[in-house]
Amino acid sequence: MSSAPSSDSADPVSITLKAAASHVLESVAGVGATNPVVLIDGRSGSGKTSLARILVSRWPLPGRVQLVALDSLYPGWDGLEDGVQAARELILVPHARGLNGVWARWDWEASAPAETHAVDPSLPLIVEGSGLLTAATARLGEVRVWLESPVRSRMRRALDRDGDTYRPHWKRWAEQEERHLSRDEPTRRATHVFAIP
Repeated sequence: MSSAPSSDSADPVSITLKAAASHVLESVAGVGATNPVVLIDGRSGSGKTSLARILVSRWPLPGRVQLVALDSLYPGWDGLEDGVQAARELILVPHARGLNGVWARWDWEASAPAETHAVDPSLPLIVEGSGLLTAATARLGEVRVWLESPVRSRMRRALDRDGDTYRPHWKRWAEQEERHLSRDEPTRRATHVFAIP
């Protein structure tokens, strides 16, 4: 459920994501906090995970940055909303309040919660995943990104990445994303919107 970064530096998607990362990192540096929160939303296959990995590798502030992918929180193929709710309650709200957050990874094979992970409120945080930008989460992120990408490109990348594991679930996941787009208007809540080929 997550995009892998392209190994081809001349690839248009890679070039666009690197340019997007530069804009995001400028905004991060301009926040003026030691522990800013970056939220990255977009439909499946749009490049969220790849962008997040670039941000981590080029992070402009001293120390390390924490990265949480909602693929680790969604409780199965019908769990987009529940995963976002868990991220808000267990990660984003505690971080905003200066408290340690603790969340459990969802084991997709066992269909059950697995080991727990902690989030340090003193450290910066990147959270990425479909459905992330809502009225309840947007106010908890200083930098908020929406990635827009054509359905054919997204589907090709997602199925190249996850193949037969994802193929039977593409439509049901897309329907959840459609509800998110209609209900939450994530492009309105984003500080940055990038078109990914």
